Amino acid sequence: MNITNISEKTSHYMSLEEKYGAHNYHPLPVVLEKGDGVFVFDVDGKRYYDFLSGYSAVNQGHCHPKIINAMIEQSKRLTLTSRAFYNNQLGVYEKYITAYFGYDKVLPMNTGVEGGETAIKLARRWAYTKKGIEENKAVIVFAEGNFWGRTMAAISASTDPSSYKGFGPFMPGFITIPYNNINAVEKAFQQDKNIAAFMLEPIQGEAGVVVPDEGYLKAVRELCTKYNVLFIADEIQTGLARTGKMLACDHENVRPDILILGKALSGGTMPVSAVLCDDDIMMNIKPGEHGSTYGGNPLACAVAITALQVLKDENMAENAIIMGNLLREEIAKLNSPFIKIIRGKGLLNAIVIEHKNPDASWELCLALKENGLLAKPTHGDKIRFAPPLIINKEQILEAVSIIDKSLKILE
Repeated sequence: MNITNISEKTSHYMSLEEKYGAHNYHPLPVVLEKGDGVFVFDVDGKRYYDFLSGYSAVNQGHCHPKIINAMIEQSKRLTLTSRAFYNNQLGVYEKYITAYFGYDKVLPMNTGVEGGETAIKLARRWAYTKKGIEENKAVIVFAEGNFWGRTMAAISASTDPSSYKGFGPFMPGFITIPYNNINAVEKAFQQDKNIAAFMLEPIQGEAGVVVPDEGYLKAVRELCTKYNVLFIADEIQTGLARTGKMLACDHENVRPDILILGKALSGGTMPVSAVLCDDDIMMNIKPGEHGSTYGGNPLACAVAITALQVLKDENMAENAIIMGNLLREEIAKLNSPFIKIIRGKGLLNAIVIEHKNPDASWELCLALKENGLLAKPTHGDKIRFAPPLIINKEQILEAVSIIDKSLKILE
């Protein structure tokens, strides 16, 4: 690790994690203690642009005052009851979010990966109850390059060896097909009559912000309808205004059968996820057949309503489109020989680095950090640029100047 310019204070906190924590992450050498809007501050008081936004959990900006206020006020009254009892926040939230996205029902969970697991359970149960697939024969289709978490089911769907290697045996009933290939979708649907669902990220985030061809999502929707297969949209990272629409599926006016949300559903304050679908799918699960102690807790409900309201009130989807276009245009103007590809939609963007040094992306992220911007490589040569959706033109231009300055390290 390159640990130049690291203070004694920073080194202290890093060594604590090194000694007492599991080594399942490889963070940049920066220790953060405060967040405000598009900025985070380290333990030495240095300010940085946050161009990761907690993997799109902080769409509304760090410590949004309305979200924080909702959290504080509810936390003084009631935080958790479990679902053994009713509470006065859950029904209000359920009515709000189902109207917001246009579904009959919501099943509240906590983490994004729990949302994915819930969607798969719903799809399998629907397949046995409604589609007539023989018990234990249902198949879920995933796209190659998918990423939706680290549970056994999630890694069983993965095509990335760093996710699944050394953790088998894996979940049966999963198959993968190429992403952004509509012929592969139809071929899979034709070959196997036991397919219950196709679970898909509208834009693949962890894979490096891979945007499919225009019309792909619409074609997937049509094939799912034709073959009576549920379309599950994993909008945990792409949803909630990140790509310039409330959902990435909205770019093609596509309505998934099952919608998974998480991350920015709480504005980055606590784990909140949700699975939305209509009664025909949701009502096949009965009491005692699925649940979560914390799922639908009153604190999460109060926070999620405010987090969703803020997105609309402050026109964050519209700002994401305008600022995302500006960001990609300004990076393109740099004409850097080291930037091979610039891609993205709204404020979910990535650059692909071309350099003889295999660690060039990491070195660039270290230089960005030194110059006041935080971003992280994914899959070696790709760096995501996904700032909070409240960023303005002046801040975008300053961030691009930091990127320009930092690219010099690769010369």
